[in-house]
Amino acid sequence: MEDLDKVRAKIAKKYPDIEIAKRPGNRPFASYSTHDPAGNYFDLSQPGHENRAEVYAKHEAGKSEWKEKNTFSHFALRAREAERVAAFYVDVFELEARNAPTEAGGYRLTDGRVTMTILPWKISSFDGAGIEQPGMDHIGFRVPELAAFKAHINKLAKTNINLAPKPIDFDSEGAARLALLRKGAPGGFQLADPDGTLIDVEEDH
Repeated sequence: MEDLDKVRAKIAKKYPDIEIAKRPGNRPFASYSTHDPAGNYFDLSQPGHENRAEVYAKHEAGKSEWKEKNTFSHFALRAREAERVAAFYVDVFELEARNAPTEAGGYRLTDGRVTMTILPWKISSFDGAGIEQPGMDHIGFRVPELAAFKAHINKLAKTNINLAPKPIDFDSEGAARLALLRKGAPGGFQLADPDGTLIDVEEDH
């Protein structure tokens, strides 16, 4: 974020019930914290804020820009009022709404690099699966080759069982949750980390 004061003014004008709290100086990634209309809280920072230099990548003249092969592509939230929450991020942070396929009633927003997906939270969506609270649904990554990534995951699981992905569709409830995940995820491969965090992986094009 480049202008905290601009964001603060927008929130104060249109969302007076939302507060922005200053964080202690020893928080490396947060100058301030706030939340959206659904209560999802997040941190705010901008270049030049105290103790925030490590948050921002710097490109030195004459040197090639660093680029990782596997990149963070998107993250998805489920919200009771998806339209209202999406409008908040578009209005306050000027994210661009993308006309991209998603679960019915969902929204895709982007800053040009990372996509934020707002999915509707409906109790009926969890038919046949455990009901999960509104909030983070899954995170997404982009890899150069999906087949190579799958081979890497298989090798990793055999090398260290503690790092093996957690099965999603190990029973009927898991299969129902996986089907719901695939409705709102653009990638071609879904898995879960050892803690059960849902992940969507797509091939870079």
